Amino acid sequence: MKVFLVAGEPSGDKLGAALMAGLKRLRAGVTFQGVGGPLMQEQGLVSQFPMDELSVMGLAEVLPKYRHLKRRIREVADEVIAAQPDVLITIDSPDFCLRVARLVKDASDTRTVHYVAPTVWAWRPKRALKMARVIDHVLALFPFEPPLMQAAGMACDFVGHPVVAEPVATPDEIADFRARHAPGDGPLILALPGSRRGEVSRLAPRFGAALAPVLAAHPDARVVLPCAGPVESLVRALTADWPVQPILIPAADRAGKRAAFAAADVALAASGTVSLELAAVGTPMVIAYDMNWLSRILIARMLLVDTVTLVNLVSETRSVPEFIGRDCQPAPIGAALLDVMAQPEAQNAAMALTMQRLGQGGEEPGLRAARAVLDGLGESNART
Repeated sequence: MKVFLVAGEPSGDKLGAALMAGLKRLRAGVTFQGVGGPLMQEQGLVSQFPMDELSVMGLAEVLPKYRHLKRRIREVADEVIAAQPDVLITIDSPDFCLRVARLVKDASDTRTVHYVAPTVWAWRPKRALKMARVIDHVLALFPFEPPLMQAAGMACDFVGHPVVAEPVATPDEIADFRARHAPGDGPLILALPGSRRGEVSRLAPRFGAALAPVLAAHPDARVVLPCAGPVESLVRALTADWPVQPILIPAADRAGKRAAFAAADVALAASGTVSLELAAVGTPMVIAYDMNWLSRILIARMLLVDTVTLVNLVSETRSVPEFIGRDCQPAPIGAALLDVMAQPEAQNAAMALTMQRLGQGGEEPGLRAARAVLDGLGESNART
């Protein structure tokens, strides 16, 4: 069985690696081709080119790289067509992946699966209808997504969110982390300004300013910041003038990151799946995010929801304060942090409900996704 996979970002690399592991477990003799990052390569993929060439976010940010990305779309599609795989699995990154799928469908009858449903519930709902022209089957991370995909004409399975299968720190690891980094009685604040250069450049100065009133009210507080690899040096430079020097956790220290997430009393985080990582360990949070001014204007006009925080959406509450776009200002963010620190229990029920709805305690999402792919192909997946 030949599987061609395309992932464009670290989050997609994680999904792809878990799916590949599931396919190998369920189906003997499966082989892989495509584009992916280090985790997918650990599962046996030889990437056609470095995945980080595709890690571009924001409408305005894409424009300078448009010609290069267009060329890569054609190259990947040609490789799929030549390989004649049993299935093409594109993973998130829809602006790139769905263009590849379109070219492949134009030239072949290859079955196409897209892993991560487009956020048609948030903006641009007609994307589902356009996607149905080139995608046969969708693997959804959220339980409310299958009806939206099916209504557009695609098969769709909810396979669970990968956050439910992520390892978390043990009580001993949490205690050790606090003993080393926050030995007193003061609160431990987790700062998460993002993993891309653009968002870190925009958010780090505002996060630092937002922490000022919190540190004034809690002078014994400590701040910890796990760094993403590509922006580690940038984070170090942009946090040098914060009101307190944060404890920086290197990107390579995965255990330290897990411990920081679980040990923190509160988190200030950029918008994204990080809210689910925090919910998985029960750490209350405030979400803040801004983007390029052009992207901000265009996306704001298209949004269909009143919150972009995934915990709020999945739990159908608005328990997590968020400050997006023009609202991403230090003063209200700082005030919200103080409120959450005073009443952290207000988010507990929403976080627990979120994890339950995303499949916590059930079969691992990567294995569920692999079963769904094989079922769609009519393949036997009796192996366990």
